[in-house]
Amino acid sequence: MTQNPPEELTEYSLSALLTPAARPEEPADFDEFWQKTFDEFGTGPVAWQLERELEPTTTHRRSEIRFHSSAGEQAVAYLMVPHVASTIRRGLVVGHGYGGRTAPDPDRVPRDTAAIFPCAPGTHAGTTSRFPAVPDEHVLSGIAHRDTYSHRFAAADIWRAATVLLDAAPGAADILDFSGGSFGGGIGAMALPWDTRFRRATLDVPSFGDHTIRLSRHCTGSGEAVRLHVRAHPEVRPVLDYFDAAIAARRLRIPVLVGAAVLDPAVDPRGQFAVYHALGGPKRLSVRANGHLDGPIGELSDRLLLQDSTDFLALPADRIG
Repeated sequence: MTQNPPEELTEYSLSALLTPAARPEEPADFDEFWQKTFDEFGTGPVAWQLERELEPTTTHRRSEIRFHSSAGEQAVAYLMVPHVASTIRRGLVVGHGYGGRTAPDPDRVPRDTAAIFPCAPGTHAGTTSRFPAVPDEHVLSGIAHRDTYSHRFAAADIWRAATVLLDAAPGAADILDFSGGSFGGGIGAMALPWDTRFRRATLDVPSFGDHTIRLSRHCTGSGEAVRLHVRAHPEVRPVLDYFDAAIAARRLRIPVLVGAAVLDPAVDPRGQFAVYHALGGPKRLSVRANGHLDGPIGELSDRLLLQDSTDFLALPADRIG
């Protein structure tokens, strides 16, 4: 006799994940909060300076820079700018996962593209920050109030990194894209609706989608630290709604590709698919078999999504929709 799978497993079947669920309830002043944050941190010039030159590729100069973060401290970013300025056709801002980054990723940067790889405040070991670098601590830093939460400044530094990139490579201004995965995908979803400079985006296994889901199940990622903290301090729960990638995604009108995993021990797949379902503009879905897994199968899944992302950002505008 064939037994039906447990009800909790049917929530993660592909058919269930492809069915939009009830949307998370949003704060009445969500737009006001984020527009005020953009007005404070996302406009005007951003001071930056070269820290050191890195080994170039055949097509790009590579450098490590410091820029003035929205958190009022020095942040790190990595620039890749084509050797010949006249060849620049596009710009790209690349977010990172909660492991941070220590170098740019040449595999993400086509030869005609100038790119910046910013490090979220506190995530780079080479800088002094009020935010701790350890993911389980960073995700809780400032969580008592929406104005002090670490994710507010991580999103704001996406805007500031874009300003630095366009200062360093003005030729990238006409076509500016965003790509981010995991932490970077969720932060990107929060940042992008307010900055009209961006043309399109890819969000891979995005975190922070629908906190009601995120808080309901044990995980191996930073979400577990949040779940346990909210259990002990329920008064902070309303703060998370201002940093919900699925709520922010409703405001996105640019074309977006979401890579969402059916199996992911770190970021609940239901939250990833919630970000996709919430998108308010042209969108595409790339279903991943898995996310946040080590080993050859996980690496293959990452490579396939990277190719999907690269192809999506290179598509002519009339082929998106």
